[in-house]
Amino acid sequence: MGRGVADSPANPNDLTAIPAGPTAEQQDSRGHKRKQTLLSLLDALAELSKDEELDGLVPNQQPSFEDDRDVPTVDEHLQKVGAETFNKFQRRVMNLDKELRNFANAARQLGSSVGILSSSYHLRGRLAQILYLFRENAADLFPRKVSRQSRESITTTKFSHFRKGKRHRAPPHVHNPIVMEKLEPEDFPEQLQMFAQDVTTFLDCLNEFPEFTDEAVNAAILALEGDLKYWASCLKAYEGQFKYPAVQRYLHDLSAEMGEHIDSISSSLSVFIEIGVPTIRFAQKHASQNLLNLSTVATFFSAVTATTMQFSFDMTDSTLANAVNSFWFTSLVFSIAAAVNSLLGVTWKQAMYRSPGHRVPWWVLIWIKRSPLAFLVLSVATFSIGLVLFAYSSGQHQITCTLTTVFSACSIVGLAAVSTWFASERWTFSRHNGTKWLADVLSETKVKVKSTRGAKWLIYEPRAWAWTCTRWTRRHFRKLSDAVSELSARTISRLNSDSDEKLAEAERGVTPVSPVPACASPEPLSPALRRGGSDTGPLLPIAEVRTNTAASVFGEEDGTASIMSDNIGPLPGPGRGRFANAVRAVIKMRAASTAFPVEGRNPRRQRTISSDGNGRDTEPVGVLKNSRVGTLVPKLRSLQPTQSFEAHLALVRHLQFSPNGKFLATSSWDRTSVIFKVGVSKNVRGMVSVPTRVQETFTSHRILAHPQGFVGQVAWSPSGHLLLTKLGRGVKVWTEDGVCRRTIDRRRNVQSITWMPGGEAFLSVEGSDVTKLDLNGTVLATYHLDRMVLHDVAVTQDGVRMVCVGTLTASADGYHPSKCRAEKQIIAYNMVKQEIENRVPVLHEVRDITLARNDQVALVSYENKAPPQLWKLDPVKDSVRLSLRHTYMPKVTVDFAGPSYFGGKNDQLVLCAGKAGDIHIWDRESGTLLHHIRAQTVGGDLTCIAWNHAWDTFMFATGSHDGGVRIWTTPAHISGSIESSAASSRSSTNPANTPRTMSPAPYDADYRTDSPTVQLSPESQDSPPAAAAPQNAAVASS
Repeated sequence: MGRGVADSPANPNDLTAIPAGPTAEQQDSRGHKRKQTLLSLLDALAELSKDEELDGLVPNQQPSFEDDRDVPTVDEHLQKVGAETFNKFQRRVMNLDKELRNFANAARQLGSSVGILSSSYHLRGRLAQILYLFRENAADLFPRKVSRQSRESITTTKFSHFRKGKRHRAPPHVHNPIVMEKLEPEDFPEQLQMFAQDVTTFLDCLNEFPEFTDEAVNAAILALEGDLKYWASCLKAYEGQFKYPAVQRYLHDLSAEMGEHIDSISSSLSVFIEIGVPTIRFAQKHASQNLLNLSTVATFFSAVTATTMQFSFDMTDSTLANAVNSFWFTSLVFSIAAAVNSLLGVTWKQAMYRSPGHRVPWWVLIWIKRSPLAFLVLSVATFSIGLVLFAYSSGQHQITCTLTTVFSACSIVGLAAVSTWFASERWTFSRHNGTKWLADVLSETKVKVKSTRGAKWLIYEPRAWAWTCTRWTRRHFRKLSDAVSELSARTISRLNSDSDEKLAEAERGVTPVSPVPACASPEPLSPALRRGGSDTGPLLPIAEVRTNTAASVFGEEDGTASIMSDNIGPLPGPGRGRFANAVRAVIKMRAASTAFPVEGRNPRRQRTISSDGNGRDTEPVGVLKNSRVGTLVPKLRSLQPTQSFEAHLALVRHLQFSPNGKFLATSSWDRTSVIFKVGVSKNVRGMVSVPTRVQETFTSHRILAHPQGFVGQVAWSPSGHLLLTKLGRGVKVWTEDGVCRRTIDRRRNVQSITWMPGGEAFLSVEGSDVTKLDLNGTVLATYHLDRMVLHDVAVTQDGVRMVCVGTLTASADGYHPSKCRAEKQIIAYNMVKQEIENRVPVLHEVRDITLARNDQVALVSYENKAPPQLWKLDPVKDSVRLSLRHTYMPKVTVDFAGPSYFGGKNDQLVLCAGKAGDIHIWDRESGTLLHHIRAQTVGGDLTCIAWNHAWDTFMFATGSHDGGVRIWTTPAHISGSIESSAASSRSSTNPANTPRTMSPAPYDADYRTDSPTVQLSPESQDSPPAAAAPQNAAVASS
């Protein structure tokens, strides 16, 4: 045992404080010291097994597999997360059951509610069955967190045996839903299909209320129905596999998808209960009240008719009198029928057990809804006709008979017109589904009638004649009126002239005429105008007033300015103000640049350490210190970015080391791919006290240009002498020296490429097909997977099988998802037999798959926040079966980037990079998170990661969004100290900062392209720092 901490742990559950060796109190007795250490370790393990809710701890358990059944490794964290998911689904189902129960209670007050009550009851029963199946499935997956539910608790009716007798038993829709069938996991497809049918029935019954329609409820239920049919159809393909953990986990993931639908329906039902049910109740009460009013009027009118008949029932001596009795008797019959039918309609509308409208014969609906009003109209019409006839038959005065006839005719015509209008509106609504009003239909009919040839002549020709006659009449009348006006004017003027002459002669005989001067204006002259501008009163010229006012104002402004100058001081000039503002801006910019230094595209990388959320160095569990996993942790902690360089001008899409470890190939969206040569240097400068060690160096070897498009993937051949680069619709074959041997145009979108084990051919994933091509582009074979869009494939070493990942485009019955995510599948395909041996469903966005070198396990990578998973290929007779072994959980939720990779000796590690810059490294066998590199340490967003399997030391590379590539390895000066301190405490393995080895810019290398006429001019690169110049010189000399 190495040196440990000095104090014993205060809390036995604190695994970071478990003593790794003797304490200070145990220095006197070596044997007793070891015994106490073992006892403390056993106590800590016992407490850990009992305490399942330890905060901040993700237990790491060794895999425990059974031979007869593939049981996945499920640690305490996965147990807890899975149980929380099921509990959330259970709460959602119970909430929907509560809303359905509340809806049933509110709907009992509505007419014709038996359908919705029955459908809601059956839907609640189906929810109970679905919840039972999902609980059984979750109990199989998470036995320590989810308990099974006994069938007696969900099949026993507690209310009908004790509270209610047989005589007073409630209707079927009142009881709580029960599960009568014996449900098995194989019933999942059938139960989901029946669930979809029950949901559809509930929606149909809900839409039978024409008084209110909620589009939100309809959309939510239709989306759930479509997804249920899709899930049921997809699950039929896994018949007999519902006990397999892979299918069980898929079903468990479906509960989250279904829970979202259930939440949407619950919220929509809640709104429907608050708004829809009162609206329907008000509409039904309004219709019933109308019928009651109609019944009252009909009853009153029948009484009036019966009273009036007393004056005519004994008059049978004439034909007119018999006609009067006939009309009045008919009116009485119609009024009584209207009253009775109105009461019948009220009773029918308020009945809970009445059939919905679309299930009732048309003549019954017409008799109940339309006959009361029609009978009342007929009763009034016949009574009015009989009243007119009675006026004549009884010998009334002529005026009385005439008035009775006229007013009765007007009332009958008006009643008939309004009744016809109502009937026409109803016909228009049923004919055009509410898109047109009756006025629109009448306007269209009027236009059609006018466009008819004969009707057009009848309408427009008489109108034209009438207009011509009107204009002729107006013109002649105007001429006549003008002549009369002229004649009258002449007569009046003559009379006026004669009278003026006589008046003038009389005036001349009385007084002489004195000359009067002419005046230009009838008004007298103003004295002010006669004075001109001599007056200095208020009639001063405007110019003088404005001048004096301006002068006074200027004087006031001068005074004001002097006052302001005394209080505030003179304002600075514009030039001085601009200079002061410029000085302030420069000071702020310098302060900001000091607080936040601006770095170039090659930021300074810091030494990599792993830390927890509290900033302390995390320690693996004490029980793993002397194990295989414990020996890996110091080596992983020593990894840090020893080299970084700008490989591309855009983000790095993919990178891969060659199988022999001599080259690193990268691809980018800048339409280039770079080959770096991996070398070693034995001269490590800057460390005098440390002996000479081997340090890896990277030099740019070749730059491969792709003018046709982006480079999405690189793939080295098994021998390491050839390189494939994937374009959008083609593949290029290169040598390790950057010579393009072949450009293969596929004329289809290429998703991914992978080599065959022998290196003689490769596979190209193209939609639903996987095409096998040789190095000349000749198609050797095509493997088609129906209804699949494939994303990636991996081939076993014997070349017999390939493991594919893809998305299901449609179910076997042709269903598509409405709202949920489409099903993804991991498929084991036999390339010799050209058949699918096994398939497992997954719900996350699967994108990449990688096989280990022993072909026993496959690493599946997902998009977004889904962690990578390890799947095992179990041989079963002549085929294989896929079974889940591990789900590599990170410390916190991470948005993963690019594919995951195997690493270490014999693929003992699993590496995965996050988009934010996190790097996680797990132990493959146990699933233990060995090392976590935080995003702040990396200093940039990552896009991909790759491990160098051929190198003796740990080495991997990462690509980032800024086009940079970082090489992570153990510095030479601390590689020896790691081996010597592997058995001691890991607190002594923290390395000091060492200078990095800067490689030359990649554009200093040879630039290759497949076309001699297309060459890209490299951009100038930043010169390396002065501190790195000696190292570069050492690398170049080596």
